[in-house]
Amino acid sequence: MKTKLRLLFFIVFSSLSYAQVVINEIDPDTPSTDQKEFIELKSSTPNFSLNGYVLVLYNGSNSLSVYSIDLDGYSTDINGNFIVGNSQVFPSPAIIFPDSKLENGPDGVALYLANGSDFPLNTPATSTNLVDAIINVSNDPDPTALMTALGETVSYNEAINGTINSPLHSIQRKSDGTYEVKPPTPKANNDGTGTPINYITTTFDAASYTEGQPVNITFTTTTPVTSNTTFNVSLDNGGFNSSDFSGNTNITILSSTNTANTTLTLIDDVLDEGDEELILNISGFPADVEVNNNSILRRVRDTDFQVAGFGTPIAPTFGLVSSTAPAGYYAFLEGLSGVELKEALQEIIANPSEVHLHSYADMWDIIRVADTNPLNSGEIWDMYLEVPMSKIDQQNGSSIVGKWNREHIFCQSRGGFDVALGDYADGISIWNNTSAAATVDGVSDAHHIRAENGQENSSRNNKNYGTVNSPTVYAGPVGTQGSWHGDVARACFYMAVRFNGLNVLNGDPSEYLPSTSTSSGNIGDLATLLAWNVSDARDDFEMNRNNYVQTWQNNRNPFIDYPLLANYIFGANYGQPWFAALASESFDVSEVKVFPNPAAEHIFISGLLGTSKVEIFSVSGAKVFEKTINEDQMIPIDFETGMYFVKISNEDKQIVKKIIVK
Repeated sequence: MKTKLRLLFFIVFSSLSYAQVVINEIDPDTPSTDQKEFIELKSSTPNFSLNGYVLVLYNGSNSLSVYSIDLDGYSTDINGNFIVGNSQVFPSPAIIFPDSKLENGPDGVALYLANGSDFPLNTPATSTNLVDAIINVSNDPDPTALMTALGETVSYNEAINGTINSPLHSIQRKSDGTYEVKPPTPKANNDGTGTPINYITTTFDAASYTEGQPVNITFTTTTPVTSNTTFNVSLDNGGFNSSDFSGNTNITILSSTNTANTTLTLIDDVLDEGDEELILNISGFPADVEVNNNSILRRVRDTDFQVAGFGTPIAPTFGLVSSTAPAGYYAFLEGLSGVELKEALQEIIANPSEVHLHSYADMWDIIRVADTNPLNSGEIWDMYLEVPMSKIDQQNGSSIVGKWNREHIFCQSRGGFDVALGDYADGISIWNNTSAAATVDGVSDAHHIRAENGQENSSRNNKNYGTVNSPTVYAGPVGTQGSWHGDVARACFYMAVRFNGLNVLNGDPSEYLPSTSTSSGNIGDLATLLAWNVSDARDDFEMNRNNYVQTWQNNRNPFIDYPLLANYIFGANYGQPWFAALASESFDVSEVKVFPNPAAEHIFISGLLGTSKVEIFSVSGAKVFEKTINEDQMIPIDFETGMYFVKISNEDKQIVKKIIVK
């Protein structure tokens, strides 16, 4: 008998637990760009734990999930309410989800007793472990398949009072379990009852800070408090903790007032930690007071960064960073030409007994050092946009806005590169063997992986390189100097030698785009890349990068060490014997001068001995001047304002100088 009673109690208790939480209100259609969407849950008892619950958003057109929100660690409030929504919702949601994620319809929202991991993107709708669901439409036909999958027979139209009112209304649950459409009531009981809640809103005096600065924070309640209200604040976030600031974190709003202030001072230590982010969290307030905007993030810029002894790509230096190639590394190339030269070079840079293959996840660690901004060790250098970005803005989720990512210069889809299952960062001391035949290994060859703004990386996609942007050609962001032109050229040349299945081609870019199902192994445009190899000379930033990647991969990009080598393998010198002496950068670099710089009407070239050829290129690689001169000479210039490259050749040796025409 006791067993039966226990079983009956368990069944009743389980049913009550399932009925504890319902979807109380949704607002999928809001003014302007849908930045005030929210979903409100309600529990039958106050302060009810939402551990074990998950919200899932479904697309009504295919009955697949588009977003899931795990509610572990959260609870409803004193009135039993809990909201998730966009950042502009007031009061602030406990969980923020991206704008426009809650579609106008026909779609659905479901509440489950499950884990968020049970509902990855595009999970088919299910009624298993379903607690509650609602179907929303906006003057659209019912999504019958989704309704059947969720066991719903009724849909609700937010635009029932007219499309002009739809953005001003929400769909709200009534006491009988049905829904009605009226002005939204986030975090408040739909019928106007309940305990009034006083919300604390936190404001900072700046959007970001620098070590050593004061941080002024103001806390304001919607109405004056009836008694002294004390609460605590924390700024902890990862490595940022109480050792990084000083000041009062125990705050009191005095009775009959509605505001309090505190000033926290960021400690300017002597540690090169890189930029950090603090997160303000409030705790310890009374039950009738809630936080409107908790978990507030602010950037803290580190003042103890290191500055390298060489320039950035847009203000380059030359000759300050020496190659760390081992003695005799390229010795076997001497006197070779054509196919033999390329094969001998491949034997050096793809030697399976020497070259190390690291994981794709390791690329983060490599480029965080290799692509460091020379002016600030806490930043990476964004190659295409030609600007620094903080290292803490590394992309670690689906959002690419304001983040930097790993850009494959030789596109993944073209090379057929693939990330291995279970890929994770295991450090410089662990590697696999690789060979020229393993083209797939190009996925994690750091010689062609650069730090890049996520949105610009997406814009480049799998396009070829060229001088005019088009659906198949990437010429780079408008208004930039093209300081990356030579870098991408030399990276493409490297990949085309390193791996058997990769090629750099000339011709119509559309002819060597990859198909939708297979990789082509081809990239271009060769003529453009050969021109860029000259117009954007190898600088100290690129040489430093080559040196660092070598410490991981145990190979080098030879086209950085010897840029002219590209002409002997891909260009006009193909078939001619190669000798390293031909790539000397100097007749005597210290003696050759190009001045004035900036220039207006003419330039002088001095320090030459004998006959030399002078060529001037625009940043796009177009040759705008060519002349053979004998010793020092003045050269008139009648070019448009901008940056140009002066290439001076003498007895098969050459140097390149950058000038500005004003």
